[in-house]
Parts: sequence; C-alpha cells; structure tokens
Amino acid sequence: MESDMVMHYGGCHCRRVRWRVQAPSSVVAWNCNCSICSMRASIQFIVPSEKFELLGDSKEFLTTYTFGTHTAKHTFCKFCGITSFYVPRSNPDGVSITYRCVDPGTLTHVEIKNFDGQNWERSYNETFASSSQGAGC
Repeated sequence: MESDMVMHYGGCHCRRVRWRVQAPSSVVAWNCNCSICSMRASIQFIVPSEKFELLGDSKEFLTTYTFGTHTAKHTFCKFCGITSFYVPRSNPDGVSITYRCVDPGTLTHVEIKNFDGQNWERSYNETFASSSQGAGC
C-alpha cells in the first residue's frame, strides 16, 4: 500500500526531539504490557529504520536506557523525559513510534492490538516469528 504512505512528523513534549517517519495513514499499534511499556503506558507502531529520520539537532537531546537483553534501545528526551520512539527488541532493525507522539493530522486510523510482553518470548513466537514486523519492546 505504497499509495497510502504519508510523511508523519512528531517528537517529544518540549519539542527538542523532532523526527519524521514515512508510514501509512492507518496503522496497527501495539499495547505491550512488559515492565517498561506498562509503566509508561506506551502504545507504538513499528516502521523500517530507513523510513525514520531525526531532524535538526535532536540527537543531542536524547539519552538511551537498556535492560534485560539490552536489545531494545529505549531513547528519551533528556529534558522532558518523553520516549517518542525507540529501537524495539522485537525488530532491532526497525523503529518503534509512540503513536501519541505523532503530530495531529496525518494518522487517520489507529487499530490497537495487545501484546503480552510479560511473556515476551512465547508471545513473539506465537504472533510474529514468521513475519518481518514485530511488536512490543
């Protein structure tokens, strides 16, 4: 559905971190219940990394947190603390976009599905092992 692709812009609360991402106007976003996603109420959709671009000097305002397998790279703004995107464990070649951090006007539909991140390995194998797009962190 390349014709449905649009350029979305977004970022953190203080607007020091800004990015753009090419993705459909209608997305499937994942509500993960792992320890970090549940604490931040994160719901995200994943895009290939080549569709994502940090803008301006955003990189200097980011810091990264890892835990567990250290595969996921949880980036957040050093000033306001918002995680507007990160590199997910399920798809380390992709970027997970916090859908609520997308600027208004370009997402026409968000279907929210649940991912059991508390049982990550089993859930990943049951849901995504044979697909190229993962979910959850």
